[in-house]
Amino acid sequence: MGLAALAVSGVEFPDEDPRFADCPGLRDLVLGRLIPGALDPGPLDPGAGAAAAAARLAFWQQATGGEAAGDPALELQLARDILAQRAAATAADLYHLRGPMLSCAASTLRAAGQSRANGPTDATVRAESLDHPFRGFFAVAQARLRHRQFAGGMSGPLLREAFVATDAVTLLPYDPRRDHVLLVEQFRMGPWIRGEARPWLIEAVAGRIDAGETPEEAARREAQEEAGISVGALFHVADYYPSPGAHTEYIWSLVGLSDLPEDSSGLFGLAAEGEDIRTHVISFDAAMAWMGEGRLANAPLILSLLWLARERPALRRAAGLA
Repeated sequence: MGLAALAVSGVEFPDEDPRFADCPGLRDLVLGRLIPGALDPGPLDPGAGAAAAAARLAFWQQATGGEAAGDPALELQLARDILAQRAAATAADLYHLRGPMLSCAASTLRAAGQSRANGPTDATVRAESLDHPFRGFFAVAQARLRHRQFAGGMSGPLLREAFVATDAVTLLPYDPRRDHVLLVEQFRMGPWIRGEARPWLIEAVAGRIDAGETPEEAARREAQEEAGISVGALFHVADYYPSPGAHTEYIWSLVGLSDLPEDSSGLFGLAAEGEDIRTHVISFDAAMAWMGEGRLANAPLILSLLWLARERPALRRAAGLA
């Protein structure tokens, strides 16, 4: 790309990127906002100069591979995330992680659209810094911040960290005619790192919600990938943070109706993602017994089974069973 002059606050910047025309605010963000992230980005930095702007532009272009995100809001959030993580990863690393990066940006946009009547009336959070000391498939965020307190005033300066994971969905398939559920079993890194001798968990079907997907669409896709089944009607169990003190992960848990004969258990998973999944098609009563024995050490599955215990009679009546 050439260095045709672009005057911004009296500073010469590199040539335009074609994506700038389709996304208002993207050019300003990429070429020189002071703090690219959840903080107020502030005015363009006139002292940065053309070299700094060119470096930011080159990093962003390499990290995206020149590919458009397909949606202006998603494009802006992805650029914020990329520029905020320049110290944590190379542009090539971030491009290799484009799928998770897009999913993470989409998660941020979903969160921005959610609001709960919790906290102080003036729910102010003032961030002095927001860094990402690590970026892999997941990331770690570290912030220095103050927040409004219930008694009034602001807290003292706090240093907080969070494990950054994208939004996810869980699905418990249920066959009301046979009274069967489908559970999946696979190796899990968390229990292994914690020190369990047998770090295989039995869970509901689960996966990350891709950018551009709804939770329901992700659930149907994961049902095919992890269990080789199709699901019909979907029922919302809950959506929630499973561990908000340390994780950004937000989960939608669903129950879906499906045809689950006894001989439909098997081995599934995407080889390209290193998945090795065994499915269990068992009776609802057997699943509840496993839960009582402590075999189901997985909160979304336990939550979904408890929901199903409450709603199962109505689902069976709707299927024509007494």
